[in-house]
Amino acid sequence: MAQVLVRQLDDDVVARLKERAKSNGRSLEAEIRTILREATADPIEELQRIRESLLNRRFSDSSDIIRKR
Repeated sequence: MAQVLVRQLDDDVVARLKERAKSNGRSLEAEIRTILREATADPIEELQRIRESLLNRRFSDSSDIIRKR
């Protein structure tokens, strides 16, 4: 695997990344890998993944909610 070194990051950026990593239960390195993977993901593949995750789910009938408004 390749390695990337990013120099001169603002301290507040690193602090926010650390906080985000902590809230997601990941290391800083794992969080940055996740961010980069998501930022460079193929939108079609992402849409397909979302579609597949929703395929067998059942949703409530929204007509009752619409009528109440």
